[in-house]
Amino acid sequence: MGAWLDNLIPLKAPALDPAHQYAGWQPAPPVHEGLGCHLLADQRIPVGDGVTLSADVYTPRVPGRYPAIVQFAAYSRELHTAGIPTGSNEIGAPPVFTNHGYGQVVVMRRGMGRSGGEGRVFLNDQDVDDHAACIAWAAAQPWCDGRVVLFGTSYYGMTQPLVAVRRPPALKAFFCNEICTDYFRHLTQFGGVPGLSFFNLWMGANFTQAMFRLQVPPVVRALLSHVLNSGLKRIWQPQLMKRADGLFRTFMRQTPVRAVREWYVNWLIDGKTRAASSIPPGPSGRLGEIEIPFVVAQNLGYFNLHQFGCYDLFENAGTAADRKWMILAPAHYELPVYAWQLEAIAFFDHVLRGAENGYRDQPPVRYWLDGAGRYEGAADFPVPGSRPLRLYPASSAPAASALQTTAPAPAETSWVAVPPGAVLIGGFDEVANQTLTFDLPVDRPLHLAGPVSLSLRLSCNEIDTQVVARLSRVAVDGSTHLLSLGTIAAARRTRDPGRSTACEIAIDTQTPLPLTPGVPVDLAFSLTPAPTLLQPGERLRLDLASRLDLLRSNVSKGYVQFDIPAPPYFSRNNLHMGPDTCLEVHEVTP
Repeated sequence: MGAWLDNLIPLKAPALDPAHQYAGWQPAPPVHEGLGCHLLADQRIPVGDGVTLSADVYTPRVPGRYPAIVQFAAYSRELHTAGIPTGSNEIGAPPVFTNHGYGQVVVMRRGMGRSGGEGRVFLNDQDVDDHAACIAWAAAQPWCDGRVVLFGTSYYGMTQPLVAVRRPPALKAFFCNEICTDYFRHLTQFGGVPGLSFFNLWMGANFTQAMFRLQVPPVVRALLSHVLNSGLKRIWQPQLMKRADGLFRTFMRQTPVRAVREWYVNWLIDGKTRAASSIPPGPSGRLGEIEIPFVVAQNLGYFNLHQFGCYDLFENAGTAADRKWMILAPAHYELPVYAWQLEAIAFFDHVLRGAENGYRDQPPVRYWLDGAGRYEGAADFPVPGSRPLRLYPASSAPAASALQTTAPAPAETSWVAVPPGAVLIGGFDEVANQTLTFDLPVDRPLHLAGPVSLSLRLSCNEIDTQVVARLSRVAVDGSTHLLSLGTIAAARRTRDPGRSTACEIAIDTQTPLPLTPGVPVDLAFSLTPAPTLLQPGERLRLDLASRLDLLRSNVSKGYVQFDIPAPPYFSRNNLHMGPDTCLEVHEVTP
């Protein structure tokens, strides 16, 4: 009776936009189409110690044995298939996978919702053990052909390399989107400060008592999917995105369960070192143990969440060079996240079913080229043959500044740092600028793709300050297109060569080095890679500030940046221009 009711109303899949499904190509038709979708709700997966986890299993309606897509995260799955725009809905739409001959297993971790046991801190070793057990369970199901792959975004993406280093026998490939690989530096101490704004949003939205207790019957989810994935979505979704920042603030005011609040306190206050932090280390440093094929996709609009894990995985995984792919996609933010399902099906069909659908011919790297409106292909990233291009800030005053290709004579300019939330008198910005701007006028086509880094000679009249840098393309009509962003706490500036990659200068934030007021220090940090093609008449713009909220964009434009609790002091930051202060980008030559 329950199974009949659960499937009374078929799930409605959304209309998938090819622009956000394929990275610049069109594959041959999939191996299977039109197989339907059948739900096996609340299946119990034994994971040891008498604990079972709850999973919703979606299979094709046509009987047979199919590969399984296992998805494992900390979230309640109760709203995932309804089309409700929740940030945790990052599994895709099950009918898309089942129609093309894949079963989908969506698991809730220990202690969440209908799953048994008690959950420990996110992404812990017990979770990885459980994930591996779920992979083995799925492979043994009568509807499965014994082969398992992984798919998902953010949390559902980060768990993939975490379990792939274990090499579960049934795991044959994975497709991850928006990942972190070093949880301490990518999540809890990004740029030397805790990710306060992100933690408030993420924990308030997903880990309240109401979310742990939430139970929505599958038939209700299916009914909602017909409403929310109808043609009306073209009307309500743009309006929702315009109000996303306000929605985020609402979630930030919620109260997570006590255990989550305890982890929050550790991440913000007590866990300033790797040893003291409760966050597990992540798979970085072990990625060479991964041998199976994978695709890693990265939305270039995420500035201080995800991003650098993508490059770490692609560079350091042990997978053969011709069996791994990286996609750098244009800035795009959607709720729910439906991106890359069709690309993943083409990849899985090629790897598991030997389909000659064109995936074999895709270059190892495809990146969206801002300003050109197209994807470019490359054999690696940084793009082979690209050359570093150093651009030096030069200024006689904040109103007369430029980027230039030769080092200027030594000079100084400055901006002021104001802690977030400070109430200032009217007219403050007329006498104390909080930003600096430097422009490079472009007189020839300039194709940039690869790492972006900034070296600054800086002094301050306080013991610490924050530096936020933003790179933009300014079109001929004056419109600004965001490209790249990075940040560093000046007192937490020590490099960590052992954890650095070709695209990231890793910073060891554990031992602060307080500034001596008035004494210059050298800062070097990475901005997110930002491929772009600048045309004659356009400008490449570098902005410097001390608060992220002064340089970020509204999420409705596709860019996601989470404010940080910095700078810590009112201060004046002095930029010492000359040979030691430069922006380094990479130019791709024909």
